[in-house]
Amino acid sequence: MHCCVTELRCKDVICRADGKRIGNICDVEVDTCTGQVISIILYGRSRWFGLFGHEEDIRIRWEEIEVIGDDTVIVSRRPACRPPRTGRYGERR
Repeated sequence: MHCCVTELRCKDVICRADGKRIGNICDVEVDTCTGQVISIILYGRSRWFGLFGHEEDIRIRWEEIEVIGDDTVIVSRRPACRPPRTGRYGERR
């Protein structure tokens, strides 16, 4: 199966461990010497409309990708899954 980088962009990434959506693929890291894809990168979420920067980007190694579907990518790496967001007083949103 062949896939273009442009086809990977904007696909939803799902964590197999809990079935939650991690985010969208925004970029791909490639080893220019070998031509192999090293990882996919998901940009961090904006903090307060982008005024306070962004959360840390998530880098998922190519070996951690289990399935690349038409609309989604399933990954096996549990730490890549973002923790649930909390509200002002620590309650989950």
